[in-house]
Amino acid sequence: MQTIYHYVLPTMADWETGYAVAELRSQRYFTQRRAWQVKTVAATREPIVTMGGTTIVPDMTVDDITVREALLLILPGADTWREAAHAPVIDKARALVEAHVPVAAICGATAALAEAGLLDRVKHTSNGLPFLKMTCPRYGGERLYQDQLAVTDGDIITAGSSAPVEFASHILRRLNAMEPQNLESWYGYFGRHSIESFLKLFEAMKSAR
Repeated sequence: MQTIYHYVLPTMADWETGYAVAELRSQRYFTQRRAWQVKTVAATREPIVTMGGTTIVPDMTVDDITVREALLLILPGADTWREAAHAPVIDKARALVEAHVPVAAICGATAALAEAGLLDRVKHTSNGLPFLKMTCPRYGGERLYQDQLAVTDGDIITAGSSAPVEFASHILRRLNAMEPQNLESWYGYFGRHSIESFLKLFEAMKSAR
């Protein structure tokens, strides 16, 4: 079974990956059930506390990530990305991208990728170009920065902290997880707050059951 790895770390911004992980795990709007699992992964097996105060006990450590089984790696924002403990997951992200396994990073995680040179050759976004230039001395991808809420280029998905819905939408599209019309309705409701879109989603959920 393929695995979607959700990296968790102290001070993780709860809201940034919530939409994506909830839909990937529940598959509530999927016309066809997908044979994958969603697992939390961390630097150690010690519990972590998110920015919102939620305690998460990781399912596994970075050493347990296998490229052969990986379907996606999700990297959330946090205030602790500069800590050396998180260097191994960036190394793993590099290995996954080289194997054409998508890596999705939002907020502070985009800075971690930028500092490691993983955004130097792909179109990407973040919390603003000044944020990356200010926080990442080794960043060399300025010419490819896109002033958008979320960007997918090949096997790298990026987004700013204010765009968790767009981040999730790009992930769902990259994995071809939903029927196109369901994804459009999903974004129509969560991204544009359309009640009509919600009703279409409700019908889709009933059909999926």
